[in-house]
Amino acid sequence: MKNVKTIDLFAGIGGVRLAFEKAGFNTVFANDFEPKCANTYDLNFSAPKLTVEDIKKINSKQLPNFDLLLGGFPCQPFSVAGKRMGMDDERGILFFEIANILKERKPLGFFLENVKNLTGHNFGKTFQIILNKLDALGYDVKYAVLNSMEYGNIPQNRERVYIVGFLKETELINKFIFPKSLQLKKSIKDILENEVSDIYYYNNKPLFDKLKKFNFKKNTIYQWRRKYVRENKSGVCPTLTANMGTGGHNVPLVMDNKGIRKLTPRECARIQGYPDTYKLPQIADSFLYKQIGNSVSVPVVYRIAKNMMSAISS
Repeated sequence: MKNVKTIDLFAGIGGVRLAFEKAGFNTVFANDFEPKCANTYDLNFSAPKLTVEDIKKINSKQLPNFDLLLGGFPCQPFSVAGKRMGMDDERGILFFEIANILKERKPLGFFLENVKNLTGHNFGKTFQIILNKLDALGYDVKYAVLNSMEYGNIPQNRERVYIVGFLKETELINKFIFPKSLQLKKSIKDILENEVSDIYYYNNKPLFDKLKKFNFKKNTIYQWRRKYVRENKSGVCPTLTANMGTGGHNVPLVMDNKGIRKLTPRECARIQGYPDTYKLPQIADSFLYKQIGNSVSVPVVYRIAKNMMSAISS
């Protein structure tokens, strides 16, 4: 099957699109609610540009013809780091916007991504509601929780649930398999920039008096946990989060020859598997940190996308 068309929902800065296009898919529509994402998304992709709109206001009948729906729907309602309100959070019910599009348009299949905790939220009841809905819409489903450091060869401890579905009558789900684990060959040292601006260092800043009390080692990632520093014993970066640029917890720290600093946006993009050819716009770092923390690990998604293409093409 040639020219398999996709729509990129909850697109963020286009990590899923980047992966699927590398696997041979063709994006025909992209949407996200956050205006600042358009600065980054549109800098890196030609048509279609990002449609900045509330997904609830999008008329599914007016979407272009497409074969696959792609969507990393909001994870905060299910995240361990959040309040875990699930379907009681209005962002949690956005899954049903996806379901409505599937019902209306009946595409060949879909790819969905969310936090690992979605599978266990409310004792597994939330996830079962999602699976039951997809089944009722006529789709066979497979899902897996994959860690980026084990399936994407990137030094980040990031567990996410990936959900793949195809129309039952196609039996394509039987041809699809999730990728096998890989040996991690990249280290934190491989993603660090050689020249880093002084603005990222804590030297002579108020927080430095607290940080200097800890025994930092070079080329090791640490977490600032508001009141203390924790070394990451696994040698990889902890899960990047949307709040890492706002003084929240899980701020990744490193020490180099100039001192103690936080990771730069480019380094965070590398930890998510974005190539250096991916452009970062001239907007506040706080927005970039949020966008990258909310994004996906591109190499993991690419491997899944490649296997989906193999299933469709076989």
